[in-house]
Amino acid sequence: MRAKRCGATEDWRHSGTVNVRATARATRTAAHTMTFMKNLLAAVAVTAMMVGQVEAASRIKDIADFEGVRENQLIGYGLVVGLQGTGDSLRNAPFTRQSLTAMLERLGVTTRDLNLNTRNVAAVMVTANLPAFSNQGARIDVTVSALGDAKSLAGGQLLVTPLVGADQQVYAVAQGAIAIGGFSAEGASGSSVTRGVPTAGRIASGALIERELHFDIAAQRELRLALRNPDFTTARRMAEAINTAIGSTAARATNPGSVAVIRPQGFEGDMVELLTRIENLAVSPDQPAKIVIDETSGVVVMGENVRVSTVAIAQGALTISVSEQPQVSQPAPFGQGQTAVVPQTDVTVEEERGGLAMIRGGVPLKDLVDGLNALGVSPRDMISILQALKTAGAIQAEIEVM
Repeated sequence: MRAKRCGATEDWRHSGTVNVRATARATRTAAHTMTFMKNLLAAVAVTAMMVGQVEAASRIKDIADFEGVRENQLIGYGLVVGLQGTGDSLRNAPFTRQSLTAMLERLGVTTRDLNLNTRNVAAVMVTANLPAFSNQGARIDVTVSALGDAKSLAGGQLLVTPLVGADQQVYAVAQGAIAIGGFSAEGASGSSVTRGVPTAGRIASGALIERELHFDIAAQRELRLALRNPDFTTARRMAEAINTAIGSTAARATNPGSVAVIRPQGFEGDMVELLTRIENLAVSPDQPAKIVIDETSGVVVMGENVRVSTVAIAQGALTISVSEQPQVSQPAPFGQGQTAVVPQTDVTVEEERGGLAMIRGGVPLKDLVDGLNALGVSPRDMISILQALKTAGAIQAEIEVM
C-alpha cells in the first residue's frame, strides 16, 4: 500500500513538473512569436512608407531636359512612285507634274511638252526628328504625308529626298518603301471603305544622316536644366538634391523653369560624368491644383491638389421632346374642299428633380469625386458643375478648357 501511494505521489509530482515546463515553454514561444510579429509589422510599415516615397519621386531625367540635349526637326519634299492608280491627278496637282518633269529631265528624259497622264505618282512631305549627338551614317525614322489629292500611299516607294533643317542645310537623305496603317477600297458603284489614314505612313530607318550637329558638352563648365513643368518648389527640391549628392553648392534654382549647374572646381571628371550622377537622382515634383476639361470628348482630368470650399450642389435635367404626327384632312362628301396633310405637333417637357448634395470644404480629390458621383451626373454635366464652382469661387484650382 505504501509502495502504491509513493508511486502515485511520484507520478503526480512528475506530471506536475512536466505541465509546468510545458507551460513555460509555451509562454516563451508565444512571447517570441509576438516579438517576431511586431518586428514584421514594423518592417512592413517602413517598407510601405519607403515604397510610397519612391513611387512619389521621379528621376531628374524624367522631369527636366538638359540644355543643348534636344532633337531638331527636319523637313523635305519628295515624290512617291509605284502607286496602283491611287496617286495625284496631274491635272489637279500642278506641283506634282512640275516635280515629275524636273526629275525626269535630271535623268535625261524630256517630257516638258508631252501630255503626262498617270496616277501612280504622288507628291509628299517628309518629316523627321534628328536626335541629339547623332553620328554621321546613322539612320532615323521618317514620316511621309500626301500633299495632293492622292487616295492612298499603299505600296509606294519614296524616291531620294533631302531633309533640311531650319538653317536650310541638308542633314539627312530619305528613301525607301512606305508602310501605312490604314487602307482604302472603292467599288465601281461609288461605294468605298476607308480605315485609318492611308495617305500617311512611316519608313523605319528610312533616312541616312549626312551631317552631324557638333556640341562639346563634356567641356562645358555650366549647364542648365529646363523643367518640363515649371514650378518653384520643384526647382528648389532639384537644386537641393543635386547639392546633397555632389557635396557642394553646384546647383541653384534661377527661376521656376530652370536650374543652373556649375561643375565644381575639385570635381574629378567632365560635365558628362557630372550629368550621369545627376540624372538618376530622385526628386518629388510638386504640381499646382489644375483641372483640364475637353468639351469635345467630355473628358475631365483633376489633379491631386484640387480642393473645394463647403458648397451645396443641386443638379437636374431638362428634356424637351418635339414630335410631328402628320394627319390627313378629308373634305366632306360632294364638297368643294381638297385633301390636305395637316401637321400635328406635340411638345413634351420633362424636368428631372435633382437632389441637393453637400460637399465639405478642404476634402481630398476622392471625396470630391464621390460627392459629384452621388449626384449621378454625367461627364458633360460635371464640366458645367466645375465651371459653376469656379465662377462661385468655391474651387481652388485652375481650369483649362482644351
